[in-house]
Amino acid sequence: MFKNILIPTDGSALSRKSVKAGVALAKAVGARVTGFYSPEQYEILAYGEYFPPDLMSRAEWDNRSKKTAVRFLAAIEKEALAAGVKYSGLYLDSVAPWEAIVEAAKKKKCDLIFMASHGRTGLSGLLLGSQAGKVISHSKIPVLVYK
Repeated sequence: MFKNILIPTDGSALSRKSVKAGVALAKAVGARVTGFYSPEQYEILAYGEYFPPDLMSRAEWDNRSKKTAVRFLAAIEKEALAAGVKYSGLYLDSVAPWEAIVEAAKKKKCDLIFMASHGRTGLSGLLLGSQAGKVISHSKIPVLVYK
């Protein structure tokens, strides 16, 4: 049924639980897993001519983002290897994680996105948004939301 399942992570406890469930699903249906992480895009928040004294350089930001991506993706790879599931990983920075998730699914030719939802509603849902909801709305392939 499914051949390549995209499993995005944000490193949270809920995301780690969804990784385990996503890998178990991949094993059950004989699919491969594509792990995915989207760090925030580098952005300078400067006000007029004032720059914050602790401003991180673009190079340092990229280095930290890469280290975080490697750590988060290694956790998915470890889970996949333990289950005997083929694995590949990808990370793309983006202003909007949902856009990066949809793009990664296209780029890696995935046929299912298996992701966690934090279940934000009310004001926090409005302010922080629902990445899962946006992925569902914009994805052209099926999305399985794990809670």
